[in-house]
Amino acid sequence: MDPITLNPSGKGRVLVTGGTGFLGAYILRELVERGYSVRAIRRDGRQPFYIAPGILDKVEWVPGDIMDPIGMEEAMEGVDAVIHAAAKVSFDRKERHTLYATNIEGTANVVNAAIAQGIHRFVHVSSVAALGRTKKEEKVTEEKKWESNKHQTSYAISKFYGELEVWRAIGEGLPAVIVNPSTILGYGDWNTSSCAIFKNVYREFPWYSNGINGFVDVTDVSAAIVALLESDITGQRFILNADNWSFRQLFNNIAAAFEKKPPHREATPFLGAIAWRLEKIKSMFSGHRPLLTRESARVAQSRTMFDNSKILRQLPGFRFTPLEKTIQGACNAYRLLKAE
Repeated sequence: MDPITLNPSGKGRVLVTGGTGFLGAYILRELVERGYSVRAIRRDGRQPFYIAPGILDKVEWVPGDIMDPIGMEEAMEGVDAVIHAAAKVSFDRKERHTLYATNIEGTANVVNAAIAQGIHRFVHVSSVAALGRTKKEEKVTEEKKWESNKHQTSYAISKFYGELEVWRAIGEGLPAVIVNPSTILGYGDWNTSSCAIFKNVYREFPWYSNGINGFVDVTDVSAAIVALLESDITGQRFILNADNWSFRQLFNNIAAAFEKKPPHREATPFLGAIAWRLEKIKSMFSGHRPLLTRESARVAQSRTMFDNSKILRQLPGFRFTPLEKTIQGACNAYRLLKAE
């Protein structure tokens, strides 16, 4: 594999799956700004409103669905590299079958098409969820082995098995690298994905937990992905995580940036169990997705930290944005949107 064919001189064409999603949109922006020829898959006519139209106008949009194996091969015709960012994120057990189909079968379709088309570089966007969680407090590295236990969410299971499809493809000769971002923060559609954290705090959702999790800026994730695309690394995974904060610390920082009342009710394991049940009942009457589910309540109680030293060694000039700066920038953008 010759990484020179993927430099920003326009010689390489990159296909992005999930280009209309939160992270996918920022990946498109990163690629376009670096001068790449970019093709992206979308299933409908919508485009991310939080990315400048001038950027998106430079993307070649093609209709497609990762559940369509033939369509994936057609989308990869004339393509040098693929960034697979399409995925479903949900902590609602009722959606686990869709999670498994999209994140496992869909990933299998994408890597199979990449092998068939002789793709030169492949970056798979996995998640730290694919590394798994345990009951005890721990700091996770890329070497962590998956453990099947009750602490794994349906989303985590789907990402773990989806990642196995990529490792299988690597064994079959696909020059691929895997990234495992922690919870991604930034300005996007706050009705979806992890952006909903900002919406919940803005609306003064009262519950917090003292669980610990990793968080990272969306622009840092997209920059690291493209930097790895330009490398000749294969058969490795990299955790992308800026810092490990308690959920309370995160919510308090967002509330302060919004000048809103911070969460004030501690969701202990007992109260958390009550809270997610109340949210479930409320959602049945409102028709809206619950703000808290059984699985998300369980994640909120875990104390899992993620080690980012490997990617910092691999990319010496790369630095993660401080979470305080990420939060302030995102909150400023959300407030401007609300004012319009």
